[in-house]
Amino acid sequence: MFVLMLVTLSLVPRDTIAQPDTWNFHMEDYKDHPCRRPCEENGLPHVCQYEWIVENYFVMSKACHQCPFNLDHCSAPHCIAADGYAKGIRVANRMMPGPAIEVCLGDTIEVTVNNHLESSEGTSIHWHGIMQYGSQFMDGVAMVTQCPISFNSKFTYRFNASSAGTHYWHGHAGTQRADGLYGPLIVRQPPSQEIYHTSYDYDLPEHVITITDWTIDMMTNRLAKYVHFDNDNKPRLMLINGKGQYQGYVNQTTNTTYYTPRAVFHVDADKKYRFRLISNGIMNCPIQFSIDNHTMLFIASDGNYLKPFVADSLTIHSGERYDFILFADKEHIASNFWIRARGYNNCATRKASQTAILRYSSSNSTTDLPKGNTAWEDGIREGVHLNAAFPVPPNDTAEIRNLKAELPDDDILTSTPDKQFYLAIDFVPIDNLRSHNIPYYPFNSSVKFYSPQINWISSQMPPSPPLSQFDDVPEELFCNAEKVKKQCTKEWCACVHKYDLNLGDLVELIILDEGKPSHAYHPVHLHGHRFRVLAMERLGDSTSLAEVKELDRAGKINRTTTQAPLKDTIIIPDGGYTVLRFRADNPGIWLLHCHVEFHAETGMALVFQVGTKEQLPKRPKNFPKCGSWKFEGYEENDGTPASNQPNITVNVPVPKVEVTCRSNSNSLHTSSIMLMSVAFMTILKSLYF
Repeated sequence: MFVLMLVTLSLVPRDTIAQPDTWNFHMEDYKDHPCRRPCEENGLPHVCQYEWIVENYFVMSKACHQCPFNLDHCSAPHCIAADGYAKGIRVANRMMPGPAIEVCLGDTIEVTVNNHLESSEGTSIHWHGIMQYGSQFMDGVAMVTQCPISFNSKFTYRFNASSAGTHYWHGHAGTQRADGLYGPLIVRQPPSQEIYHTSYDYDLPEHVITITDWTIDMMTNRLAKYVHFDNDNKPRLMLINGKGQYQGYVNQTTNTTYYTPRAVFHVDADKKYRFRLISNGIMNCPIQFSIDNHTMLFIASDGNYLKPFVADSLTIHSGERYDFILFADKEHIASNFWIRARGYNNCATRKASQTAILRYSSSNSTTDLPKGNTAWEDGIREGVHLNAAFPVPPNDTAEIRNLKAELPDDDILTSTPDKQFYLAIDFVPIDNLRSHNIPYYPFNSSVKFYSPQINWISSQMPPSPPLSQFDDVPEELFCNAEKVKKQCTKEWCACVHKYDLNLGDLVELIILDEGKPSHAYHPVHLHGHRFRVLAMERLGDSTSLAEVKELDRAGKINRTTTQAPLKDTIIIPDGGYTVLRFRADNPGIWLLHCHVEFHAETGMALVFQVGTKEQLPKRPKNFPKCGSWKFEGYEENDGTPASNQPNITVNVPVPKVEVTCRSNSNSLHTSSIMLMSVAFMTILKSLYF
């Protein structure tokens, strides 16, 4: 075997052996990228190029050296210290959060993603908040707008930064964003276009805050456990900008426990700063965010300006983004203050939380800690609470529907919708064949998996992406509540859940959460469009599709007709409803889904086809294709089907070699083999070198 391996390698001349350019693993953090600049009036747009390597990586890898005993090592290149708990992750350029994209309105963003995920795992990147007008194939939803990027290959996303505001990017194949594949995407504007630019002194890259809930195992393992074993979806902690404290390390000599560092945000006294807050929430974990002793002036959500609103704390849901102005006027109290993230619902079970530090420049030490405890219970903040998941007395609460948009009113608020859909989302007690098998472990006789569904349908991904391979998806794979031929309340219904919209339709969605059997606020994200939030109300612990329809028929759902907030991600109250409207003016196939990772992965999603087949955008040249395949014969060299493909038999003459084995000796008569090998190698060298 060893000789044969040498012969195989020797068949290729040395100067023809080439290595892919990604093998050098040169990874930039892009903190000095030329597109990360002040946006100028009448400035020329840039083409902003990035190269990412997406791979499996590890928290507290060898790149961390003596972290956390030496805190400087925790910031060493390629060190991801996270919470200190060693585990597998998925990242871009060995960073978490991944490389920040910060550009100006009108720039062209070009990101080449190199997939180095082992086990031939595919990937894709979604640009959350970018509408992709004219670049629909760049939306990055695996099996909807593109095939997953295959292992050891690359895919270049190219689109215009046409949507100003705070956005973010994340993996959109499987559960990869839950394991670290996410990062900020900020599109700034010249000061004249920023309506609140006179209200703050600084809008700095280092004041972007990204929060995520975090588990101690990889999400593929957790998802399999969730579906097939015990429904455990309870995170233990959160991370702020990829940092936090959880796992302690003991110095055996001094018996001192060390922890990985928290995120720190620096301010100067009496200055006003624009902060940009992003939730990469994974599980059903509304996150209460606050800064001790400081209030926040909220000015935007999901990249859309709001009338300013002052609050002491905010609940942010998965996929949402909020911009706020912080007035650093509390230096007379202290030089350091806790920034707190505190989880509710699934995160409350294990009291998942995290802290970061707001540090004034007058602080005498980089290691001083703020006053006050940091436990989950200590994160309760009195005062005005924006977007509360549920009332927290004695707080005064306000929901996003109570806020007013700065955007001028349009006919979306007052016109009669062309199409109206009631979408009931809930956890359905049914024999989902993904989790249950009726003869062996049916729903009623095992650990129960309640199916996350919309209108009693579990959405499944098609075998090919319908945007790029429209004709490759059989029509019978699509369904919706109006077309399905089963009684889905009694029998599990699974399909590619799809609704068709005419290009230009005014669409109204009445999305309700029936609140059974458990309580959850579902954050719903719509791709390719923004929507107006016309109404939102919690009716009680539970409701029903019939009840909400009856309320609507009776005129008891009060839709606002002016200054309705504009968003792309919104919560659906547990036991209540949210009413949304949007103009279907972006031809394509667009996903609507719950942004809780496990809910989307197990069926709480659907797609809207906007426009007819002829109106869908043309596929880019040589765009990758994928899908099911069945053997149907061979093709001739010219591409035409071959009627008969002959069986090819290759007869290789094998020299007759006599080998004698002796039971009392390990020696072999191998001289004939060695002579033949030497002669063969001599001939090969004369031919190739």
